[in-house]
Amino acid sequence: MRVKKKDIFFQTLENMADAIVHAADYFAQQVTEFNNVDQFAKKMKEFESQCDGYTHTIIVELNKTFITPIERDDIMNLTTTLDDVMDGLEATTSRFFMYHLSEPDEHITHFAEILRNSAYEIQKAIHLLSEKKLLAIREYTIRLNDLENQGDDLLRICINELFAKVTDPIVLIKKKEIYERLETTTDACEHVANMLESIIMRNS
Repeated sequence: MRVKKKDIFFQTLENMADAIVHAADYFAQQVTEFNNVDQFAKKMKEFESQCDGYTHTIIVELNKTFITPIERDDIMNLTTTLDDVMDGLEATTSRFFMYHLSEPDEHITHFAEILRNSAYEIQKAIHLLSEKKLLAIREYTIRLNDLENQGDDLLRICINELFAKVTDPIVLIKKKEIYERLETTTDACEHVANMLESIIMRNS
């Protein structure tokens, strides 16, 4: 029996979600060690370029496809928010390299775990979208909102501790930007959840 080929849009969105999981896993592993930040940054750039390729595929297909499985704007907005998650991971890693960060930091490690968990929730939700099991996606969007709240709380702890303990202004500036970038990336994960909620409302 011939297996029906998966829609190109859903397949590419799944590919993006899978790439984010691979990147978040790698990111979480590397920040516990900081053994080779140069290689870390290069690998994350490869993940980011891969995701850019998927975004390009979506744009090309939208330009030549008349009928899409969900609204065209929804596909494009979801693609953009997924790409923002990958961009956040890569941009943070590039700061590790540029700022010569070479020692593990418990707050960065904690953020990495939040982001890894968020990546897995995104992956599960996107695969459900492909199966058009829309209402089941809500379980994962709720978890993504909770993880973003954890990111907010962690940022407050980070910044409070930073200003209480760090006296070197250069170190303070570097760490503050990194913490804020990590929190912004948790926001990007929540934006994926919000976009999925919009899709559920329009298609249920």
